[in-house]
Amino acid sequence: MATSTIKKQFDNYLPLLYNKQQTLLLEMVKSFLNVDKEAKRITKKQYNKEIDEAVERIEKGNFVSHKDALKELSKW
Repeated sequence: MATSTIKKQFDNYLPLLYNKQQTLLLEMVKSFLNVDKEAKRITKKQYNKEIDEAVERIEKGNFVSHKDALKELSKW
């Protein structure tokens, strides 16, 4: 989608939001721009190690099913 099209849509939708929604949207946009510059990418070796550890936990039954997670979230 062209930048001009996005800007037009944004300009059309923004006034339809309540003030609180506009504020939240602004904070979200700002958060995209404030990416932690100190954060370092992990190595491929570390990534694979974390995947292997996660698979091992799942194989041992140490996980929460989607159904159980939804049930827990509904209590919030």
